[in-house]
Amino acid sequence: MTDAGRPKRNSGQQTRPGGRLVDIELDHLPPELRWREWMGRVEAVIFAASAPVPRDILARVVGKGCNLDLIIDDIRAELAGRPYELVAVAGGWQHRTKRAFADAIRAASVVDGDVRPLSQSEALTLMCIAYFQPITRSELSAFFGKEVSRDLIATLRAQDFIASGPRAPQPGAPYTYVTTKTFLSEFGFETLQDLPDFAALEDAGLLSKERLLAGDLPVGLVSREDDDEDDASGATVVQVR
Repeated sequence: MTDAGRPKRNSGQQTRPGGRLVDIELDHLPPELRWREWMGRVEAVIFAASAPVPRDILARVVGKGCNLDLIIDDIRAELAGRPYELVAVAGGWQHRTKRAFADAIRAASVVDGDVRPLSQSEALTLMCIAYFQPITRSELSAFFGKEVSRDLIATLRAQDFIASGPRAPQPGAPYTYVTTKTFLSEFGFETLQDLPDFAALEDAGLLSKERLLAGDLPVGLVSREDDDEDDASGATVVQVR
């Protein structure tokens, strides 16, 4: 491990996260030890966080010339043989166990037992919101040909998968619904651009409105507890603490 090719640093930079003085440039250390210290700090911050950590937060603990993408790459390389990994999700980075260990984790009963899998109706509604947001409850009801209940919407809100969006330009200015960062995190997406391409699925004959209404969800939007087909969605990942 060397610092060769890494961007130059500005010396003497310090910051005060949490009111404590922290040396971020580490100019007193040789390049290799400086890089290792930055790696340790970044991994420690991500490990201690309960949610994905964005770039601007990680930048508080490393030098101004430090390339965070290279730091992340080096951390990922060191975790290659471990049962957990560093993933980009919901606009940040997070430690998560690898999908191959999902069954072992369930068998050991270390996953929160009060997490209920989404019902088919909830999963379908969430999928439609994800693809067509911002969307109103009446628009969702029209799509499914039956009323989407307030209770169903409340269930998705209670799990922080959706939130109120802008009011729609319709009579009464009803609220629309949009997905949240929790949705991205739970289903393993970094951004909404990672959703399976809806048009491509239709063109390939893998999805149609009829199949959608029948409960045939695109890969990537399945229930968090219903992925026995070997981790198709990335949903069954457990954060390492």
